[in-house]
Amino acid sequence: MALAYGIHAVLETILASPERVERICVEKGTANPRIREAVGLARSRGIRVSFEDRSWLDRKAGGARHQGILCYAAEITPCGPEDILAAAEPPGLLVVLDGVEDPHNTGAVLRSAEAAGADGVFLPRRRSSALSPAVVKASAGAAAHVRLARVANTASLLVTLKKKGYWVAGLDAGAARAVWEADLTVPLALVLGGEGRGLHQLVKEKCDFLLSLPIRGSVGSYNVSVAAGIALYEVLRQRRNPKE
Repeated sequence: MALAYGIHAVLETILASPERVERICVEKGTANPRIREAVGLARSRGIRVSFEDRSWLDRKAGGARHQGILCYAAEITPCGPEDILAAAEPPGLLVVLDGVEDPHNTGAVLRSAEAAGADGVFLPRRRSSALSPAVVKASAGAAAHVRLARVANTASLLVTLKKKGYWVAGLDAGAARAVWEADLTVPLALVLGGEGRGLHQLVKEKCDFLLSLPIRGSVGSYNVSVAAGIALYEVLRQRRNPKE
């Protein structure tokens, strides 16, 4: 079973996938109106509700900030890569993570991808964070909405995507071309590297082009989740205003 905690994450899980939710657990005596909303929503969908001591919730959440509510749900079942491609709406926008291991970064990327309307996110089976409660929490519920696929080999995936007509753009701090200098209105797969080391060399070589986010300050690069948000909204800007 997967564990989601935090008011927003629990509400989004109930709204998006009530059939996955086994029960929600709420702190005894809480008067928080949003928690009461979650309780009412759960009961209206036939989901079991239990009331527990704060210390019990603390133990189950592993010391994380649960805000007085958590839920047990069936594990998120990733799609097959072909399912994401089949469901993609033209021109297509995909996100590929290459070795992002911090669950908070993974969750934040999922949140940006879902908000930007990405058709799906691909994560490697190795050298990436699990789809854990921390990822669900950091995604603020987006993990229940965005299509996810696990892949055995990221470089091979990129080759497949190119055969399917996608242009593959890798974000790389050392790239000479800024993200807004590329045409992002085409069918696009945006590739983001892991914390610290960025894109693996083989993955970088499989990209059609590399793009950077120019930095004026002293810090050398953006956090991967921040970079994802900036790049995805540049895609949206160009697609909404293709002549600019």
